[in-house]
Amino acid sequence: MARYRDAVCRLCRRERNKLYLKGDRCYTDKCSVARKGYPPGEHGQSRQKFSEYGQQLREKQKAKRIYGILERQFRRYFKEADRRKGVTGENLLQLLESRLDNVVYRMGFGRSRAEARQLVNHGHFQVNGRRVDIPSYLTRPGDVIAVREKSRNLPVFKEIREAGEGQSTVDWLEADLEHLQGKVIRMPQREEIDVPVEEHLIVELYSR
Repeated sequence: MARYRDAVCRLCRRERNKLYLKGDRCYTDKCSVARKGYPPGEHGQSRQKFSEYGQQLREKQKAKRIYGILERQFRRYFKEADRRKGVTGENLLQLLESRLDNVVYRMGFGRSRAEARQLVNHGHFQVNGRRVDIPSYLTRPGDVIAVREKSRNLPVFKEIREAGEGQSTVDWLEADLEHLQGKVIRMPQREEIDVPVEEHLIVELYSR
């Protein structure tokens, strides 16, 4: 399974925006964007002026990095979004948000999408009673996501359970952190997706 393995703080600095790739650290003074709000590298502090293509490319790269996806898979998501009815950009973000690793993160079972992806990949979750270890699995309205019985005593889930009953960070999901399970109520609307991405620029890039 291909994935980015280098320092993720460099990615946030490259986009000059917090992408919240390291969970709790991103909310502290240790965040690299707060300490060094310029791109990494020798020419990071020089003034940069992007062309129209450059702006479109940066939005695509930002979306890929937020959801932890590489180019080939991202392009497949775009083709599927373009095939569906509705606004292509919004369809793309809905597809990315419905990934199992993102849903686990949104429900509060992971401090970051990377941690949620690892937990899913290690087989700690089940969807509708069946074990699923594919982070890119696309959830649907009505799906019930729960921590497997054998995994509930792991330290990461013990901490969640001890915190008591909680709520999902978004309205289109239900989450019961005490019982370590949640449900997909519906697909998210664009205004409910809080990622700092201008999806229309991605559509323009792939439409070239």
